[in-house]
Amino acid sequence: MQRIIHIEGGVVGMPEWKMATPVNFDLCDGEHIAIVGPNGGGKSMFVDILTGRHPLLDQRPEYDFSPSRKQLISENIKYITFKDSYGSDNDRTYYLQQRWNQQEIDETTPTVADELKSAGQLAGQDAVGHRAKLQHLCTLFHLDTLFDRHTITLSSGELRKLQLTKVLLAAPRVLIIDNPFIGLDTETREQLTEVLAQLSREQALQLVLVFSKSDNLPAFITHVVKVEGLTVATKITRDAYLANRSPYPAHLLDTRRKEEILRLPGDDNDYNAPEVVRMNKVSIRYGQRTILKELDWTVRNGERWALTGQNGAGKSTLLSLVCADNPQSYACNISLFGRARGTGESIWDIKKHIGYVSPEMHRAYKYNIPSIKIVASGLKDSVGLYFNPTDAEYEKCRFWMRIFGIEKLENRPFLKLSSGEQRLMLLARAFVKDPELLILDEPLHGLDDANRLLVRDVIDTFSRRKNKTIIMVSHYQEEFPACIDHKIYLQKN
Repeated sequence: MQRIIHIEGGVVGMPEWKMATPVNFDLCDGEHIAIVGPNGGGKSMFVDILTGRHPLLDQRPEYDFSPSRKQLISENIKYITFKDSYGSDNDRTYYLQQRWNQQEIDETTPTVADELKSAGQLAGQDAVGHRAKLQHLCTLFHLDTLFDRHTITLSSGELRKLQLTKVLLAAPRVLIIDNPFIGLDTETREQLTEVLAQLSREQALQLVLVFSKSDNLPAFITHVVKVEGLTVATKITRDAYLANRSPYPAHLLDTRRKEEILRLPGDDNDYNAPEVVRMNKVSIRYGQRTILKELDWTVRNGERWALTGQNGAGKSTLLSLVCADNPQSYACNISLFGRARGTGESIWDIKKHIGYVSPEMHRAYKYNIPSIKIVASGLKDSVGLYFNPTDAEYEKCRFWMRIFGIEKLENRPFLKLSSGEQRLMLLARAFVKDPELLILDEPLHGLDDANRLLVRDVIDTFSRRKNKTIIMVSHYQEEFPACIDHKIYLQKN
């Protein structure tokens, strides 16, 4: 059988990239592999070995990409990383509110059409073949309605679909996708599964999918490789993996940590307002596009809301209005904590009562500072740390890091963490000031099975305290904690 990628006794030269044991791995023709394992277990490091990004000491990986005629590894192996869901390495000027400050976009900012045209040129495809494949993918992912949109204005789900389309246009021999269904609504997940299954049957394409959430592996997956403790296990069949999976307990937050959350004292500076959010006939438009139309919504103190809807339906835009990150929020009829927007409060007056995590926030955090300082930045609602926390403030950070099981990572540079560990740090940042309103936009992105259960338990426990209100966004119904008692669904205009 043809071995497309072969690694035997692979040891990386750089100490910071080294796995705990030598890597042995084969990807054979006809195989489609799921790489699974816990956050920080080494999945991304393993993929970087497969792609040649982390060179081996003695023996390089052996590649046989036939029948592909492309010569370069980078042409034959395409890798969509976790961070590609939030933007590329080239968007160094991105900041948290940029998506909603569309008046600052200039002619150099690429549109979806620009990105797709460039992808076709890089793939070296003939014009007719490119147009046919592009039309098929755009119809599938509904990208034809986004051609004129600037990429920095896309939702995380829309951006994910764009990245997938660009890579599929390149027709690689091996396609590696980190958490392929992250940020996608139910319909798009089903469409993507169908597309990948079709490609796996009809083309000389081998799929390698990296999963943090491993409870629903697509049927076209033939084999599974578990990576844990920086060790790459022996490849086994999908059926063997599913038959031997150990179930997780219903709850992963232990009694001691649960009681510590419940015993946290209240804050005399809380608003204690009967209504936390009130929106009256709120509409948001960008040019000819209507995102929200005459929305009425009231969130009362102590309620726990599930906010759902299709990709691009306006969920994150709605939350940006609550957090005052959207400049249009001051032109809308909005009240927060019983006070009408624009009656004298500053953005910082609003934010100090709100804890927030979102894909946009994860995209904006490119600060390679000790992780505890990332958590501490939540005390002042800054992206990056611009004050010197006191010992007491650092203790608050350590408390929430311990709640989320990441206390041993406090001195690790943030950008050296795995994507799942980064998300846990940003969650600790959202909780660190014990907010009255907790806004969680896709909070479980990139988390492994155990951490997903843990975070759900933390949210559920936090909600049981007085004067705590929660708004949570997810495309997976099973991600919502038991405390959810209200739901709102946004329909895409």
